[in-house]
Amino acid sequence: MSMARAVTALVVGVLLAAPLGAQAQDYPSRPVTLVMPYPPGGGTDFVGRTLAQKLEQRLGQPVILDYRPGAASAIAATYVSRAPADGHTILYATSTTMAINVSVHKKLNYDPAKDLMPLAMIAFSPFVLVINPALNVTSIPDLVALAKSKPGGLNYGSNGAGGAAHLFAELLKSITGIEMTHVPYKGNAPALNDVVAGHVALMFVDPGAAVQLARQGKLRALGVSTAARSPMAPEVPPLAEVGLPGFDAASWHMIVAPAATPRPLLDRLSTELRAIAKDAQVAAEFNRRGFVPRDFGGPDELSAFVKSEIVRWGEVVRRAGAAGIE
Repeated sequence: MSMARAVTALVVGVLLAAPLGAQAQDYPSRPVTLVMPYPPGGGTDFVGRTLAQKLEQRLGQPVILDYRPGAASAIAATYVSRAPADGHTILYATSTTMAINVSVHKKLNYDPAKDLMPLAMIAFSPFVLVINPALNVTSIPDLVALAKSKPGGLNYGSNGAGGAAHLFAELLKSITGIEMTHVPYKGNAPALNDVVAGHVALMFVDPGAAVQLARQGKLRALGVSTAARSPMAPEVPPLAEVGLPGFDAASWHMIVAPAATPRPLLDRLSTELRAIAKDAQVAAEFNRRGFVPRDFGGPDELSAFVKSEIVRWGEVVRRAGAAGIE
């Protein structure tokens, strides 16, 4: 390359980089909106509010929560995937949003692997397998034996077809070879109430909803879904240790942005969010509410993780007969 061409290329490169550099320095220039895919009042709302408060302090601009629930988080995800890619609109996303919806929905108006870019993993949420105490079941082997004695006779609840609670139960069925009948509800609360009442035999549910009921004797907790114990329920052993070797499943929570967001803004947001999740006070409060802080790295590492989870849960969805049910 001639000297003239080299100089020209250098000048062009500087001119192209300048707007991005200025944009990163000026960011954020107005309030940031954190879109929430679930209604107020639940565990995700607590996490979202905590992140918004801490992020506001670090960015120097208000962070506003915008609730857009429905369609298993697809409404919120579609909205953010089409939002201006300037770092001022980000999404609270879960494993349902980023990995499960792809297989469950016949038509999805966003592609999590192409339209959304992960910024930071915030936490994992273990689930607890609970049963009605009236069942003559105190262990996983007992449950398997009972289910095999009357195929399809046991029913299990969930907060909806294709959600984490549904698929965790299907994973249990796949590993053990048992048959159970799925009873979907419109939320965790009515499903859990029916387990307590004995109308439904069992379900997977987050620790926040199950632990106190189990400690009061209204439910029996057989195990936690992750390989490690839940800080919220340390007395409950991992399912992998009590009859389901290799069972390790959790709902995970991350913050994502439109994929076309400039890299300097992605990196800035990723750095700030990861620092918040690692804060000792925040981590302790998350643990107290059943969330386990987890750092998987920055945008590139998380993008690879999302793609692997799409494959993993796609297989579970297909085995469950839930592919394209929505």
